Amino acid sequence: MRNLQTGKKVLAGLAGGALLAAGLQFAAPAAFGDDAVERTISGTLADSTPFRFTVPAGWNGTVFVDLDGSGNPSAVARALIDGGAAYGGTSRNVTGWNIAQALDNQVEALERLGAEIGEPTRAIAMGASQGGFVAAGVAQRHPDAIDGVVAMCGGLSGTVSQWNQKLDTVFVLKQLLDREGELPVIGVQDVTASTNGWRSLLAAAQQTPEGKARIALASAIGQLPAFAQGAALPDPADLDAYQAGWYGALSGGGLPYIGQAMSSRRNIEIFTGGNPSWNVGIDYARQLEKASPEAQAAVAALYAEAGLSLEAELALVNATERIAADPAAVARFAEGLQFNGDISVPVVTLDNLGDQISTIAQQAEYARLVGEAGNGDLLRQAFVPSAGHCGFTDAERVAAAQLLLHRLDTGSWGDRDTVEALNAHAESLDLGVARFVEYTPDRFNRSPLDQDLEGIPVTAEVTDESGALTLTVA
Repeated sequence: MRNLQTGKKVLAGLAGGALLAAGLQFAAPAAFGDDAVERTISGTLADSTPFRFTVPAGWNGTVFVDLDGSGNPSAVARALIDGGAAYGGTSRNVTGWNIAQALDNQVEALERLGAEIGEPTRAIAMGASQGGFVAAGVAQRHPDAIDGVVAMCGGLSGTVSQWNQKLDTVFVLKQLLDREGELPVIGVQDVTASTNGWRSLLAAAQQTPEGKARIALASAIGQLPAFAQGAALPDPADLDAYQAGWYGALSGGGLPYIGQAMSSRRNIEIFTGGNPSWNVGIDYARQLEKASPEAQAAVAALYAEAGLSLEAELALVNATERIAADPAAVARFAEGLQFNGDISVPVVTLDNLGDQISTIAQQAEYARLVGEAGNGDLLRQAFVPSAGHCGFTDAERVAAAQLLLHRLDTGSWGDRDTVEALNAHAESLDLGVARFVEYTPDRFNRSPLDQDLEGIPVTAEVTDESGALTLTVA
């Protein structure tokens, strides 16, 4: 594990760490594994966040720390525990959208565990959804505290970036479907009423050709997946299925995009003390041009079927008064954080193509930043063709963790990062199906570091050795 006091790497590497057939067992170093029974280490951090770790008998010196690790071990955690690693972490219930504090808590939890059982040989930040964001964030904010990351469905474009894109989606819907109405884009007061209102409006729009075209336009600009939970991945040539996929991602299922755009927006604005999102200077015709060719073609075809002018409606949206950000809110939100590609430990990301919350193009932004920082060999990204937020099987999650362990054991990805190897390994675990596929996400269209975007009232620069990103609002 990386030493927090000196910042130097403590000599790690698990003695004789040969993988068994399932890839879960490691030979334990002599300094570890003295306990004959499994133990639970738990307590409360300085900010009142609970933490808990399960430490197996014969602990091998590896520990996984997870934003959502304070409860009973999941099937994924149990598989890793049974393989000799400790697994646990904290809860998001105290920190909420205070991502900066959640990042610090991962380190504090590791320190508390180390005080009880001795410093691990290596620590891995792992998590899903906001937990995946936090896991990747630890690699940038606290690189000396961990040795690797497994970040699943984390929306890794950054706090400010992803919520600017969510603003775009709802803003376009507002101008085209509720221009004179009272449904909110920002400043959400009643989450339930706002969500229900938007879903009712979208359901009505979905009944008309005009409404379907407008839903498609907003979805394409927001880079939503045209892939609804419970439906098959649609062929872009099947226009009706493709548009229905967009509608399903936007407003269907138990966790629709529009619902999260209301509920999390409310919580974020409470935390930051204002609105951290803006669209001043954004040209929505250009944003549509940055969508995939398939998405652009579908939008154009749907507008033609509806007898609407796409150019006129984009002009209408562009002519609308824009939303400005609260500078203090932007600064506080960015602390939690904007990614800059500065990683010094191996990172594995796992994402599903039809994730309506952590949209897949955000992973392209993370890969772009990592690559431009010269750290591309430290990153491997895996994808599965499923819909719904964090739509993975346990086998796929464990296989992603085992890919990282292989990299830490050997110092190389070897041939373990191929789709064929990932599927073969996942299938051997008896934890569900394996569906890894080759995939290249579309470029994310709303980065504050993207010089192609004009008029953004924010400049960004790395200002210290920690890689912290400072956003300055003009």
